[in-house]
Amino acid sequence: MKITILSIAPEQFNDFLKTPLIHRAREKGVLDIEIKDIRDYAPGSFRKVDDSPYGGGPGMLLRVQPIADAIADSKSDDSHVLILAPIGKRFDQKDAHRLAEMKHLILVCGHYEGFDQRVYEFADETLSIGDYILCGGELPAMVISEAVTRLIEGTIKRDSIKEESFEDGLLEYPQYTRPAEYKGMKVPDVLLSGNDAKIKKWRRNKAIELTKERRANLLEDRKD
Repeated sequence: MKITILSIAPEQFNDFLKTPLIHRAREKGVLDIEIKDIRDYAPGSFRKVDDSPYGGGPGMLLRVQPIADAIADSKSDDSHVLILAPIGKRFDQKDAHRLAEMKHLILVCGHYEGFDQRVYEFADETLSIGDYILCGGELPAMVISEAVTRLIEGTIKRDSIKEESFEDGLLEYPQYTRPAEYKGMKVPDVLLSGNDAKIKKWRRNKAIELTKERRANLLEDRKD
């Protein structure tokens, strides 16, 4: 898979590219990730990418021309263009799986007060990572890139993924490791029993119980 990230702050991704998952995926050749500076597509020596909104109002908007040109320069027949903005659909694990099947993702990071509305005409979809405002789309781009990358074949063992939170419409069951007792807090006996069937049943019941308690909305679309 290839991921292209368009940003006016490409330096924010320097450490992200060195994180274990991303670095390992690139080393294995299963991920090609590039960061492009939108300013490189702005005309003039000042490389101006923003301007005040028509009709007045606070803040500055990212101009359509630099972004449209950056997308055009990055795009191929296999590309899927994502605008990262608060007005987008909330990103979830189903989206991560869907996007992981694509060959080339182009993530466009917002900044300032947002985009000139015409920017959205050059995108295939708009996504948001939550109902709050950040200074830019760089952190959402990292979140989506990591969530997608870990689903690519060859990055993480499949068994490590299939029982995680949200994979089955449930939160993940509680887990424990050594010691078996710490300051009076004991690991449930069933996990020490060695009985795989009982452990599997306990984990399933606990996952449902925890989901009801913390995220009951996830159970609405389930049939079992």
